[in-house]
Amino acid sequence: MVPNHMGIDSRWVIEHPDWFLQSDQPPFPAYNFTGGDLCDDPAVSVRIEDGYWDHRDASVVFQRVDNKTGGTSYIYHGNDGTSMPWNDTAQLNFLLPQVREEVIQVILNVARMFPIIRFDAAMTLAKKHFQRLWFPAPGDAGAIPSRAEHGLSKPEFDQVFPVEFWREVVDRVGTEVPDTLLLAEAFWLMEGFFVRTLGMHRVYNSAFMNMLKMEDNQKYRQTIKNVLEFSPAILQRFVNFMNNPDEKTAVEQFGRGDKYFGCALLLVTMPGLPMLGHGQIEGFTEKYGMEYRRARWDESVDEEMVQRHEREIFPLMRLRPLFSGAENFAIFDFVGDGDWVDENVFAYSNRIGQQRGLIIFNNCYESTSGRLKTSSGINTGSAEQPHLEQRSLAVALDIPTAPDHWCLFRDHIDGLEYLRSCAELASEGFHTDLRGYQYRALVDFRFVADEDGAWSRLSEYLQGGGTRDLHRALRELKIAPAMENLRQWTRPEILAWLESIWVKEEIPTSTPEIPVTDLPSSMTELLAGLRGLPQLVESFRLGPKSAQELS
Repeated sequence: MVPNHMGIDSRWVIEHPDWFLQSDQPPFPAYNFTGGDLCDDPAVSVRIEDGYWDHRDASVVFQRVDNKTGGTSYIYHGNDGTSMPWNDTAQLNFLLPQVREEVIQVILNVARMFPIIRFDAAMTLAKKHFQRLWFPAPGDAGAIPSRAEHGLSKPEFDQVFPVEFWREVVDRVGTEVPDTLLLAEAFWLMEGFFVRTLGMHRVYNSAFMNMLKMEDNQKYRQTIKNVLEFSPAILQRFVNFMNNPDEKTAVEQFGRGDKYFGCALLLVTMPGLPMLGHGQIEGFTEKYGMEYRRARWDESVDEEMVQRHEREIFPLMRLRPLFSGAENFAIFDFVGDGDWVDENVFAYSNRIGQQRGLIIFNNCYESTSGRLKTSSGINTGSAEQPHLEQRSLAVALDIPTAPDHWCLFRDHIDGLEYLRSCAELASEGFHTDLRGYQYRALVDFRFVADEDGAWSRLSEYLQGGGTRDLHRALRELKIAPAMENLRQWTRPEILAWLESIWVKEEIPTSTPEIPVTDLPSSMTELLAGLRGLPQLVESFRLGPKSAQELS
């Protein structure tokens, strides 16, 4: 739904020209309108300014002629003040109560047909921006040429535009067509205002794309912190994206390597709603306009990008219940080994039920090393009566702090499992090294009690490194002394078979035969080895030779 403007040949332009911002004369004498008529209705002629045809100027108005009376008016094009006017549009005058009501009626009609409405360029209708663009206050040059002469003071503007348009829309939809999801395109750092003050259900978060692309990491981390200090639930209303039809493609902005996939990791693990652009996964470079019926470029799918999405990104999208909420979301400062905050590193945790997740991404080329221990301030009160608290990593992830407990988790990106002392995580936080644009997604957290000290010995053995299977590594470590004894007298394939029985905790369907010539000359060494494998003795099968015969 496009509430800000209409097409230059729309029914409202033909039947209700007084609903649009206009003037009786061209705002600039050099404007000429000698081109073809762009309106199919014989009652009205519509012409855009000649400068558009030969690409030498971008007029702020178009010409409308009433063919019955000869009356001529110059209606302003839609314009957000950031680039050239949108020359196929006509700007509605929202100072008129009738216009505001008519647009609301259209929105309600759309809501009766569709459960979700996306509002185009919604930020242009916030009161402060509508005044800035079209009725700038005295002394303000204005963002659109020729509009300064139409300026109003703030009291004058508030008198004719008393209530925020979007506040009225949200309230009317909630009353007349409930259960409709309203999603606003709101740039210019208006995201928080749209959901906090205006009540919009979802809002495009352009800061995600722009700041991560430009690696303005400190500013975006601060943006997240500001929301958490005001109301964490606002994060759930953001629609994060890396491209859309108005922007360059994702691969043009972020590339095809680690930077792209690190930002994609944030996209699917941040609270709110992730939005993937058309052609983003396939790595297409053509920018699709909304007027396209089909692709104009003949591009091949980047199979490597698709496979990397399937391997690294899609499994995390299946964990959206863990990541989408903000109730247990916490963002941490990554304190470098030199005791300084590395603003380039995004580190945050989330939790739902017994599921826990910890995401770390270094959004810059330089390598770094440090730890995360304490979160930023989080408002656990209300917006009116805030109560800020900082959470330790152990509290944020609900990690048991008993000294004899260990934390097991998996890094989804490298596929390895890691082991950390719960007490260490509580007192020292989590330490990691990061290459440029490296990212980690820690999931599958479990906790075990170290009753016999075996987990402690395994941690010392791994030295912080990962392994494919922690439980298998623990069993291998336990049988290591006994296997060392057995290595002195048995063949390698028999040793591998014995080890597989213990490590996998199952008896193979087939067992190797031990030739008599391979038996040790002294059974003392054999018994010494078997004494270290008590669980193995009962299931010890040696092919055609029974243990009794050997003894």
